[in-house]
Formats: sequence, structure tokens, C-alpha cells
Amino acid sequence: MATKKPQRNSAFSEAGFKKTIEALKQEIVDLYLSDEIPWVVGYSGGKDSTAVLQLVWLALADLPKDKCSKPVYVISTDTLVENPVVSLWVSKSLERMGLEAADQGLPLTAHKLTPAPENTFWVNLIGRGYPAPRPKFRWCTERLKINPSTQFISSVVQKHGEAILVLGTRKAESTARAKVMERFEQKRVRDRLSPNGSLPNSYVYSPVEDWSNDDVWMFLMQVQNPWGYNNKDLLTMYQGASADGECPLVVDTTTPSCGDSRFGCWVCTLVEKDKSMHAMIQNDEEKEWMLPLLELRNRLDPPKTPDGDRPLRDFRRMNGAVQLFHDRPIPGPYKQNAREMWLRQVLEAQQHIRENGPNTVFDIELITLEELEEIRRIWVVEKHEIEDTLPRVYEEATGEAYPGGSLDDNLVMGATEMELLRNICESDELHFQLVRELLSVEKRHKSMLRRAGLFDALEASFYRNFYDNEEDAIERARTRRDALGEAREKATDELAPIDNSSALVDEGCK
Repeated sequence: MATKKPQRNSAFSEAGFKKTIEALKQEIVDLYLSDEIPWVVGYSGGKDSTAVLQLVWLALADLPKDKCSKPVYVISTDTLVENPVVSLWVSKSLERMGLEAADQGLPLTAHKLTPAPENTFWVNLIGRGYPAPRPKFRWCTERLKINPSTQFISSVVQKHGEAILVLGTRKAESTARAKVMERFEQKRVRDRLSPNGSLPNSYVYSPVEDWSNDDVWMFLMQVQNPWGYNNKDLLTMYQGASADGECPLVVDTTTPSCGDSRFGCWVCTLVEKDKSMHAMIQNDEEKEWMLPLLELRNRLDPPKTPDGDRPLRDFRRMNGAVQLFHDRPIPGPYKQNAREMWLRQVLEAQQHIRENGPNTVFDIELITLEELEEIRRIWVVEKHEIEDTLPRVYEEATGEAYPGGSLDDNLVMGATEMELLRNICESDELHFQLVRELLSVEKRHKSMLRRAGLFDALEASFYRNFYDNEEDAIERARTRRDALGEAREKATDELAPIDNSSALVDEGCK
């Protein structure tokens, strides 16, 4: 059930719009000049972060140049799977900010942060085989969003000792958000500075925490963007992402508010439906090029049935273990053919958009070469799929030669040999996987001076693949579970205290 958003009066109702803005700018100036702690402004390209950055920019622009020296870092985290329209908007904004800040002599620098190649969405899903995120396995947020910004802020803290985060969080966003913000308000060490709950030596400043949606839009529409972007274009973007296509200017309390559009990752399966992308496509024929993304996202979201995406996933966990739940194996990572399928569909969507989309996306990268190379390494080195199928999948999906280099010049076995091995094993897939993995392990250790770990690696290979088939694995898991259950019961009985009360009574009677 969605959290109800609290109703709040306008932050401008008491002193009026102009006086409130001027007072807030003065507060920002006073806080900026009060110490040498650098600021880190979070910018997502949305309305709230745009309003906060505008306030900070305008406040600093009024300062004499000799007082405007403390660094202000504007950071934006690109998960590499952001809504392409929003991602393009943010990238252009950051470029413009950097140029304008330099021209205006402001100590403000813009930084676009991305997750490390080994942590990206496609490397985890296509490379390692993680299933599409779901509420009970939400592996994406920390890797894609939290870690890049945390690492940047930590580097600022390490360099300067402390940092102040300037964020566009507002209490009116939700009741839950209001409660969190109010809890941290009670721990404030200075006026308007709350402690950061996750990063030591950093504080949070939320200039628009008491603003409503209407307040944000009123400010953006009445105050010119200082880095040269047109805020009406931002309004248009929100309008296009609203289901009814409406996002009017706020003129009084009876006017519908604009701001409930959710701009997030286009692959997100933690929501039932990507309403913003769906609305963009529905409201604007020029955005129909995003339809392949919407279709791919829907295919990633498994059906809400007991089997769901089970046919696409291995019956073993990542380490080869078979774990039962209600007498059925808990599905593990995507199988090899499923991972190849997802890669092919991403590349086909990318190719379709490049060929049929507008000029602004003619070189769009839904998956980067750096990600492809990491996926390829995981497949061949970690998953022992030494047939190295990624270049072939790429060429089939795009019609172009794979741009990456050779993975291993000394590779003595490839796709041809593995196809021959598969034919020899006939329909015994587990036997094929075992022999292939043993060959891979032996080759990896062959060139080592000390072949430390070889026997452990071989043992792990047998542990993963020694079953006759899935049914054999399930039966063995049941037998092991039952045996462990009996052993626990026996141990519990043996350790239970002996009741000697009756014997003591008899002795006393004697």
C-alpha cells in the first residue's frame, strides 16, 4: 500500500514568495561562510534537486569573489540504466553547469558518477546471472546508486575532514520521509545541519525540507535557471511523464500539482509498471523509440506465479548448493542460455533505437563495451564457459564485428571443441558442464609456478556438477535434509536434562 503524502501549507504563505526566497538565500550564505567544510550538492535532474541547486547557485553568485572560495561539488549518479530522456537531460545539464560556473567564477564543479564495471546492472544480471531485482532480493540499489556517491563523499571527507551534503529531500514527499527527517532534526549539531545516518563526519542540509510540490514548481517557474537551462523544459518533461499528460502551472491551492512522476531506472522490476516511460510513449509519438525498452523491462519482470522465471534459472545456487523450500529447489542464477538471451535482447533494443530513434540517441549505449568485456570475463573465467560465446552473440544481434579484443591468446579450446564435447555428452548437460569446468580449471592452473588451490577448485567443480540430473540433486538434498533433521532430534534428546525428582522422593521416604 502506497504511503500517503502529508498535506502541507505553502512555505511562502507567511512571508510571501520574494521574502522567503531572499531569507533562504541569506541562510545559505551564512551557512556557507560559517566554516571551511566543503559542500556536496546532490543533483538528479528532477525538480527538487534543481530547485536546491538553483538556490545555492544564486546565493553564491551574490557573494564577493574573495569570499566565494569553498568548494561545492555537484554530484549526479548515473546508474547506466536511467530513463534515457532523463539521462540525456542530466548529462547536458552537468556539462552546461561546468562551463557556466567557470565563466561566472563560482567554486562549483559538476561530477557524473557511475557504478564500477563489476557492479553495473547488466554485469550482475547478464554476467553473474542474478535474477531481475525483486523485493526479497533487492541487489541493485546499493551497487548502482549508493556506492558511487558514498565513495565520492568519503573521498571528500578523507581530504577535508568533513563534508556537508545539500539535498532536495522534502517532508511532503511522504509520511515515512517526514518521520525520518524529523528524527534526525532532533540530533542536529547546528542550525539546519542534521547528522548523516550512514556516513561519519558528514552532515545533511535540506533547504527546501518544508516546501510542497507546488512551492517547488512556483520557484522554478518564477526564478530563471542560473546555468542557462530552461525550467519550462523540465516542466514539459514531467508533463510528458504524467499519465494524463497534465502538469499545469500552479496558481492557487485548487490547481492540480505536478510532481508525482517517477523517473527511475528503465529496467526497474521493483515497481509494477514504469508509469513515467509508459506515459512518455503514450503522450508523444516522437518518444515511441523507447518502446523496445518498455517491452524488455516487462520481459525482465517475472510472472507472479509459483514458477515465475524458474525455467530460466538453475536449480542450484551460485555455489552449486541445492536448497529446498516446500520440497522444491530454490532457483539460483540464470542459466547460460538465458543470460545469452538477455544479452541478445539488450543489444537488439540498442540497435533498433540507433536505427529508428532521433538524432539525440543515434549512439545510445544501453550496455557499454566495458560492461561487455566484464561479462565476457565472468562467463569464461568464473563460469568456465570457455566456448566464449559473447562475441558471437554480439555479432548476431548487431550485424557488426565485436569491438573488444582477444580474451586469451593461448586459448586451446573454443566454441568448436565445446560443441564437439556437448555432442559426445549427448543430453547429459551436467556431465558436459563438469568436463568443461575441469578443463577450464586445469588450464588456469597449468601456467602457475605453484599450483596452489588446484585440488580445492577441482573438488568445487565436482560438488557443483556430480549429480545425474536435477531430480537426483533434489532427492539428495531431501535425504541430506532429513538426515540432518534426525541428527538434530537425537542430539536434542541426548542433551535433555534427566528428571530425577521421583527417585529423590523415594530416597527421602526411606
